[in-house]
Amino acid sequence: MMRETLVEPKDKRESRERLPVLLPLPFPGPLDYLPPSVGDIPEPGTLVRVPLGRREETGCVWDVDSTVPPDLAAPPGPAIDVRRLRPIRATLDIPRLPQSLRRFVDWLAAYTLTPPGLVLAMALRACNTDTPRPRLGWTRGETDPADIRMTPARARVLGALGNAPRSTGDLASLADASPAVIRGMAAIGLLRETPLPPEAHFATLDPAFNPPVLSPGQAEVAQELRAGVDARCFSATLLEGVTGSGKTEVYLEAVAEALRQGRQVLVLLPEIALSAQWAERFTKRFGAQAAIWHSDLGTKRRRITWRAVLDGQARVVVGARSALFLPFVDLGLIVVDEEHDTAFKQEDGVTYHGRDMAVVRARLADVPIVLASATPSLETVANVEAGRYRHLHLADRHGGALMPDVELLDMRTHPPERGLFLSPVLTDAIEQSFARGEQAMLFLNRRGYAPLTLCRACGFRMECPNCSAWLVEHRVRHELACHHCGHTEPMPPTCPGCQAENSLVPIGPGIERILEESRARFPDARILVMASDTLGSPQATAEAVRQISAREVDLIIGTQIVAKGWHFPHLTLVGVVDADLGLGGGDLRAAERTVQLLHQVAGRAGRAEAPGHVFLQSYVCEHPVMKALVSGDYQGFLAQEAAQRRPGFWPPYGRLAALIVSAHTAEAADRLARTIGEHAPRIPGVQILGPAPAPLALLRGRHRRRLLLRAPRNIAVQPILRHWLAGLRTASQEKVEIDIDPVSFL
Repeated sequence: MMRETLVEPKDKRESRERLPVLLPLPFPGPLDYLPPSVGDIPEPGTLVRVPLGRREETGCVWDVDSTVPPDLAAPPGPAIDVRRLRPIRATLDIPRLPQSLRRFVDWLAAYTLTPPGLVLAMALRACNTDTPRPRLGWTRGETDPADIRMTPARARVLGALGNAPRSTGDLASLADASPAVIRGMAAIGLLRETPLPPEAHFATLDPAFNPPVLSPGQAEVAQELRAGVDARCFSATLLEGVTGSGKTEVYLEAVAEALRQGRQVLVLLPEIALSAQWAERFTKRFGAQAAIWHSDLGTKRRRITWRAVLDGQARVVVGARSALFLPFVDLGLIVVDEEHDTAFKQEDGVTYHGRDMAVVRARLADVPIVLASATPSLETVANVEAGRYRHLHLADRHGGALMPDVELLDMRTHPPERGLFLSPVLTDAIEQSFARGEQAMLFLNRRGYAPLTLCRACGFRMECPNCSAWLVEHRVRHELACHHCGHTEPMPPTCPGCQAENSLVPIGPGIERILEESRARFPDARILVMASDTLGSPQATAEAVRQISAREVDLIIGTQIVAKGWHFPHLTLVGVVDADLGLGGGDLRAAERTVQLLHQVAGRAGRAEAPGHVFLQSYVCEHPVMKALVSGDYQGFLAQEAAQRRPGFWPPYGRLAALIVSAHTAEAADRLARTIGEHAPRIPGVQILGPAPAPLALLRGRHRRRLLLRAPRNIAVQPILRHWLAGLRTASQEKVEIDIDPVSFL
């Protein structure tokens, strides 16, 4: 009798033979490969080397089944015949990427309409695919020391060695001997080379090291946060507290709970400059430093940190928004500090909002997330009102400190002297602060000496050749600069328009001009400037913070960097040079951003025993923003903002997506934008605005046009956009970028 052979159906046979591999390249999805010719079939998350054309690429074996919601998922591409597939060449000796990270890559790519490979590239940017060389050290050899002439150096080496293997460097240092002595001892058998355990790059964190003394209100909120961590499931919590209320100390108690459970924690900060003071407070609390992650880290340190996160050795990571893509293996908590800050929005490359994607990352990992702010965003407040987030509130400043008094200075009533920008009322108050031995701060969110330079003879304005922007004078550097593309040029001796000599004059103030005025007005004051121009690294920021805390500075002059969560106990007076700056233009969030920024700036004053005072120089004192700042009624202001946005389905009560069309010529940009506009979808409830020139119609040499899609919250915009742009053909120099949930409208 013939033996029957069972043959699998073709579709099952092919699904077993083909493996999807996601490459860090702009393909629409994973590419199919055959399993390697030798060894086990790699599981999802395994990093592999695969052929691509004539070269070889590193990729990740991907999941067959997607967890992306159907309304976000792109339709699958056509399957390639299994006979055309090539095998995976090698698997890398690196732990598998966690499933929660792979799901996050898929979700973010689908939500932002980005090729998933470009998102994976951000997750693999610091991955070192080279096989690490084992660390080798020395232990005792088999030769009996009694049979060898024992020199003092050799005796010291054996004495320092003890029973534990040591590296050459450690052994040489402990024994006060040269590496040559150690190698000589190995040659005669006194020492034997042996593998060393992996190096511990991050010290152990102790959740019980230095617990803070919390007020009853802080302790109650901290207990709520600890309970959220202990529940081991997704929850989102807004931790709102007035400036100086101790939000950091409170959420660090949730971090301590995660550490007690042996889990990992991610803390996101909007600016890397903040990491210096934050790291100092963290070390004081837990006895060791957290792992730091930001763009200024060197390549070696980034690779060490990336691998330590994947190995579970790095228990707490504090970093910028890119830390979202680290391969946490046992994430137990995410914290987003200063959640309202627009610096969490990534504008270039893959566009995403770090705060919103942190919530997604927490939900996919099934862990709690804490969003902390003194001025929460309207988006977060709307989620609280809808019951999606819970709300915890710290109403009082820590240690009995009081909120500062906020006073409006009407510049029409108290104008500065001609050619100056500080009201006499403000300068007198600063002098009085100095007389009491206290510190003062002047805030102006504008770098450089002057935002505009023009000719007094013909009116010619110095403009960037690559952007629709005026050149900013930087008098310290003796140049004009564009803050959008980086173009610089020396200040010309004559007007480029009419050739008049010495006719170019600065218009308006930047912080360099305020510094010049302050030096003339307060000649004995020790002045420090805090701006991205002067603080080029976290180390420079840490030194500036040290000087302020040590009272080596009398007057701080700064841009928005001073509005972050600094704690300067001796700072009692804050003067905002131009409180109206930021209110102009058609930005949807202009008023909200201005209130948040100035409220945060004001919150630097009076954080200890001495009371604080804030002066806002304004020409529009009747503006709702100014009234909200003086009254301190932030909730009332948000209610007004919500009432204005809700009827028109503006965020957070509707959805927005921006299409930015760019080309090398204005004609090409107009033509492509018109074509896209002519094919705009016609769907009830969905409105298409534009095309129109972008506010920055020329940026880095490219002409830009914008279209805006607006829809109610119950309509997913991704399928609409995908269908709208499906058949679009663009020339090589033309580009269409999609920004889901835009923050900037430039």
